[in-house]
Amino acid sequence: MQMKKRGLIIAGIIMGALLPGVPRSAGADVTINVDLGVPPPPVVVAPPPPRVVVAAPPEVVLIPGTRVYFAPDAGIDIFFYSGRWYRKHHGTWYRAAYYNGPWVYLPPRKVPAAFVHLPGDCRVYSGYRRISYGQLKKKWKEEEKERRKHWEKHHKHHKHHEGKDD
Repeated sequence: MQMKKRGLIIAGIIMGALLPGVPRSAGADVTINVDLGVPPPPVVVAPPPPRVVVAAPPEVVLIPGTRVYFAPDAGIDIFFYSGRWYRKHHGTWYRAAYYNGPWVYLPPRKVPAAFVHLPGDCRVYSGYRRISYGQLKKKWKEEEKERRKHWEKHHKHHKHHEGKDD
């Protein structure tokens, strides 16, 4: 029995020595972590640009009621607008600095509003007065110059009246 008592005492001493190292709950310290795991945005792979061959600078016609030009004899639907060439291929828009490319993918948010509101029958205007490529570049530059002049005049007028009470 003496041996049993001695074993219990030793076990008690060992437990007493180990207990201070055991972490105790702090009572009021509570941590809650909620991870919703927001997924990364989807990866969009743009289709390759279509192969476009336009042998010579195309003539264009102005689509009435717009600032968009259409090349009726190019063999494909290509448009000129605001100094750039545009092409819609299988529902995807592409843009190029030149009528013969290189064509780059244009995300939907970057497609000019002029194309969203383009009349569906824009090809019927092919009988309208044709404008040569050289005339188109010259005409576009003149129109841009006029637009810029008008904008600056309007902007200057707006700034002049800014801050004045009516």
